[in-house]
Amino acid sequence: MKQSSREFYEYSPIIDRPELVWPNSARLAVWVVPNIEFYELLPPASPGRSPWPRPQPDILHYSLRDYGNRVGIWRLFEILDRYGVRGSVALNVAVAEHHPEIIAACLERGWELLAHGIYNTRYPYGMDEEQEREMIEDAIATVKRCAGTQLRGWLSPALSPTERTYDLLADLGIWYTCDFLHDDQPFPVNVRGGRLISLPYSIEINDGSSYLRWSRSPHDYGAAIKAQFEQLYEEGAESGRVMCIPLHPFLSGQPHRLRPLAEALEHIMSHPAIWFATGAEIAGWYYAHAYDRVMAYLASRTTPPPRDH
Repeated sequence: MKQSSREFYEYSPIIDRPELVWPNSARLAVWVVPNIEFYELLPPASPGRSPWPRPQPDILHYSLRDYGNRVGIWRLFEILDRYGVRGSVALNVAVAEHHPEIIAACLERGWELLAHGIYNTRYPYGMDEEQEREMIEDAIATVKRCAGTQLRGWLSPALSPTERTYDLLADLGIWYTCDFLHDDQPFPVNVRGGRLISLPYSIEINDGSSYLRWSRSPHDYGAAIKAQFEQLYEEGAESGRVMCIPLHPFLSGQPHRLRPLAEALEHIMSHPAIWFATGAEIAGWYYAHAYDRVMAYLASRTTPPPRDH
């Protein structure tokens, strides 16, 4: 088992890396990640965590999340359409079976489907390597079948990876993971074979954390998005940055939360040198234009561990 972050990725001060240049010299790559999830009313028991905060059946929390697929997502479609923003969907791929109308609406808009596991009430805890591989292969096959595209991105369900998740993702041709919260640029992940990068995701301006953990008001959440943008936009003048806006339809799709989100998107779009992109587009550009340079930079500064005497 990996024992430290150094084994998942190298330490690298962002101020010392090779300059990252986005298309058309954009300062900031912005990607919006709607988490479109499916929660089971009576999920199987998990060895690592309880899927629901209250005894099952937890009707309160189940029905709130169901609101997102019945109502909230359609409001987010309207807002993102208004600003011409394509989403990168962190998808519990069971949605393809239970709510194919949502998948069709995503594909009509050219949104990317990245995988967020099968259900948001089932986690890899307790799985052996073959079982986890089968879960990832199921997600790949489902996206291929319903969208006709190759799965490129992965966000572990409920952010619950195992020590082998990233090796398996690289083995199966996934380009990027959103599980790490350690950087404002894409960054190589250490894997046993192939290649994998982390793509900046966010808990700080994630509506889940904002509304459920920190009890931010909609106004404060919109202000946090704007403040995050302003700082990253300023820093991006020196070397490109990534800003992620993760959304949950059952939260940001509530009527009283829509206007601050729309105002934040409008504020971002009022600035030049912004690249609104999907996760796969950001990762593809990074692999083509930055990955080899960053790997060479890391090799040049890696110090071998001390030898035993």
